[in-house]
Amino acid sequence: MSSVRLIRGDKPEALRRLLTGLESPFKPGDRVGIKIHWGEKGNKGFLPPPYTAEVVRWLKEMGMKPFVFDTTVLYSGGRRTGEDSLKTAAGNGFTESSLGCPILIGDGLDGRAVVEIDAGYPHFPKVQVADVFRNTEGFVILSHFKGHLEAGFGGAIKNLSMGFASRAHKQRMHADAHPILGRGKCNRCGLCAEICPAGAIHPPSEASPPTFDLEKCIGCAQCIALCPKAALKVFWDTDMKVFQERLVETAAAVWRLIGGKSLVVNALLKITSECDCMPGTHPSIADDVGFLGGTHPVSVDAESLRLIGEAPFDKAHPNVPWRRQFEYAGQIGFAEGQ
Repeated sequence: MSSVRLIRGDKPEALRRLLTGLESPFKPGDRVGIKIHWGEKGNKGFLPPPYTAEVVRWLKEMGMKPFVFDTTVLYSGGRRTGEDSLKTAAGNGFTESSLGCPILIGDGLDGRAVVEIDAGYPHFPKVQVADVFRNTEGFVILSHFKGHLEAGFGGAIKNLSMGFASRAHKQRMHADAHPILGRGKCNRCGLCAEICPAGAIHPPSEASPPTFDLEKCIGCAQCIALCPKAALKVFWDTDMKVFQERLVETAAAVWRLIGGKSLVVNALLKITSECDCMPGTHPSIADDVGFLGGTHPVSVDAESLRLIGEAPFDKAHPNVPWRRQFEYAGQIGFAEGQ
């Protein structure tokens, strides 16, 4: 793809070579937001701070005013509130001193700095996202490419959708996902009930396994992701493809606002089976490739999958219809050149 540029290597210097080879949409004095994921507390797979710091240095050398941001999340852990998220960021090495720029919570410390933007799509006429657009002239979408429990893979599309979405809108995208228990695998440890942010899981007893109140369940899938015995699986009230379509619609709505003033960079390093949202160490599913950059998230994600290969993601998350993201992007006009 002529619009996508690859630089092989795993050092920040390789990322610098990629950035200097891309046509910048920014001008001196612009305030540029760098959208990253700084990892959950206890996660070992996130993209380390020196890579983000390299983007900051590149922008500052060209006269921009960068800042780094992420948003709060649905589930319990180290990023549910803005205050906790900043503590988690610092614990993972992301500080103003280490990066050389401010670090912000895009939807505010209380999760209420949000705005509704027009989408006009079948699932979402409007989407609710972090209010980071005002006084921001450009964006760098810096994504760690890896596997994902519900999306199959996580890259630029997911960084724009879940990454920009308010907590309420994150829940709307997850609305049809619920846990289903394989009783033969459950060891009744009670972790699922302990971590459920909605209080939808009744703890196990000596006589019975945990039970689930699906009316209370918000579909965040944290219990599924963290079950030590893999006793929980995703159950969908609707076609699993609907979640993929909701991701794409949200990303497309955000991109409509920022697409002409943004760069997209995927780091094809430490390609793990699971998202950086999940604590712990997760297995690598592919070799390192390098850094891939461009001006459209769908093209950059598609080329990332081509370079890595589709098989690792299908093996890690069988039956997840992640290809629907690309089909649907074309259908709603969210593809390069459309």
